[in-house]
Amino acid sequence: MKPRIRQLLFDFDGVLAHYQHELRIAHLAAFAECQHERVRETLFDSGLETEYDGGLIDTATYLARLGDGIGTAVDEEIWIGSRMAGSRADEGVLAHIGALDPALPLGVLTNNGLLMANAIARIVAPVFPRLDGRVLCSGGLQLRKPDTAIYARALEQLGWEAGTTLFVDDVFANVQGARSAGLHAETVGDARALGRVLKRYGLV
Repeated sequence: MKPRIRQLLFDFDGVLAHYQHELRIAHLAAFAECQHERVRETLFDSGLETEYDGGLIDTATYLARLGDGIGTAVDEEIWIGSRMAGSRADEGVLAHIGALDPALPLGVLTNNGLLMANAIARIVAPVFPRLDGRVLCSGGLQLRKPDTAIYARALEQLGWEAGTTLFVDDVFANVQGARSAGLHAETVGDARALGRVLKRYGLV
């Protein structure tokens, strides 16, 4: 018997959108007129991005350290622009979302800092009204997938039950974490895979 799914929770990068951090790095390097390697070192090699994604530092501190590292002040709009430069919505996935029952609640759980919620609103603008108010970032939850506790915390904020929620992610470890928390969870890396999962659970 198929489980009764009443809510659908998506990962973002790798599911709703394709992400290339090299394009994001290039965008910031062009803005700051510095070498790509300087941006890469500041964001990733230093651990800054991981700290922000885990909620260990706030947005103001994160942007200040990023700006100091690349030699040019970075505000929220510049950051969002760089994230959009490295992200491309998966049109096939968005089409699947558009075909879902309008009454089915949808949400996002992503390993990103809080600023990402504003970027998501623009990257997947056509379907964002279905997600608005239900985009949860690891930075805000102060936990990261696949930690089992993040799923319980996310469901508590959303007011959803684990046993009636389906979670999809392109990383199997994150899927395993969700299953350990009692959610139904499947690995999805493209529109075709999502279509198969939606059909299997009777959502289309």
